[in-house]
Amino acid sequence: MKDLKHLIYFENLLQEANNELVKKACADGKKALGYNCYFLPEVLLNLPGCFSTRLRAPNTGAIDVGTYYMSSKICSFTRSILERGIEGGYDYLSALFSAETCQMMHRGHEHFHLLNLVKKENPQFFMSMMDVPFVTDELALSYYAEQLKLYVLDKLEEVYGVDTSEQALKKAIELHNELSAVITEIGDLRKLDNPPITGYEFHVIQLVSQVCPHELILPYLKETLAELKKRKADSKPNFRVRIVLTGSEIDDPEFIKLVEDCGALVVADRFCYGSLPSREQIVIKDGETALQAIARHYLTTSKCPRFMEKENGQARLDYLQELYREYKADGVLFEQMKFCEFWSYERVIGTHIFAQDTGIPTLGIEKEYTLVGAGQLRTRIQAFVESLEIKEIQGGKK
Repeated sequence: MKDLKHLIYFENLLQEANNELVKKACADGKKALGYNCYFLPEVLLNLPGCFSTRLRAPNTGAIDVGTYYMSSKICSFTRSILERGIEGGYDYLSALFSAETCQMMHRGHEHFHLLNLVKKENPQFFMSMMDVPFVTDELALSYYAEQLKLYVLDKLEEVYGVDTSEQALKKAIELHNELSAVITEIGDLRKLDNPPITGYEFHVIQLVSQVCPHELILPYLKETLAELKKRKADSKPNFRVRIVLTGSEIDDPEFIKLVEDCGALVVADRFCYGSLPSREQIVIKDGETALQAIARHYLTTSKCPRFMEKENGQARLDYLQELYREYKADGVLFEQMKFCEFWSYERVIGTHIFAQDTGIPTLGIEKEYTLVGAGQLRTRIQAFVESLEIKEIQGGKK
């Protein structure tokens, strides 16, 4: 296929957290608001004069210092984020928002505070930690909305004088929905029998939409969508099977490239930093305020395994089965960051109970934040691809 016009530019934007567009927005006087979890709604961080940027630690090497302050038993994603913070990689931030959803990231947040990271560069810099309920009933929704008000909106208004009015929130929702619609339309192209986009390309596009100021990246995304609508796929598909990829933190396009080099086209990205379900439209229902709609949307659309009730666990598996059928996949790959408590359970459930109940072929892998042990991962994924091809020959998928 013909190379996408902006792909190299997008790839370059992902080489560092403080990328070209982030620097431009900061130079224009906008506040860079970092966040590290889906439960910190990026829409609330895109109010007037602000922009959201999800934390990543691209091109991570040794994380000895991060490990020293935390532990080798903490997931390497959290240690990498702390290491990059100690290196000064997030000194451009005006605030850092965290949610008490993962104890490992909670510890990382505490170390940002204890080591006085970022604040020495920006005296007004502040950190905010909010709580997120483990259920989704009406009381939990009310509590979550109050947490968002106290630890996001009120803090932004108090420190930086940000407009947090109903009108401002609705405008932020409109911008979020506009960007999400573009990403969703690009992602839907993966449902075609021979998609005009690879999983690697889509992952790069999705990532830049999360780490760059929305108003600055949106024109590039719209142009890329128009280009993809006219792009012709290769007459002979260069993949052997199609898979749904689900799991924890995946913000490294090189991992997607490794999977696809093994012959498995990633057609659905149900993982942290993925577009499913993070690019769904936020709808304000009758009688709701904008904040209530945002709270309901993020709490009820999340597919995070921290929700451990049986019905929530089953709903996640049902969602995967829907994606498997909708995207015409041949199997599901469950990824888990090493030492991730929540996803360690989810991976075992997926590769045993889900596979047994549905008959859908699955593979579970455990990996570090960086591509350590890439050769071993490649071998396992290649074997999985071959098993899917054999299954197709012997009787087709269920």
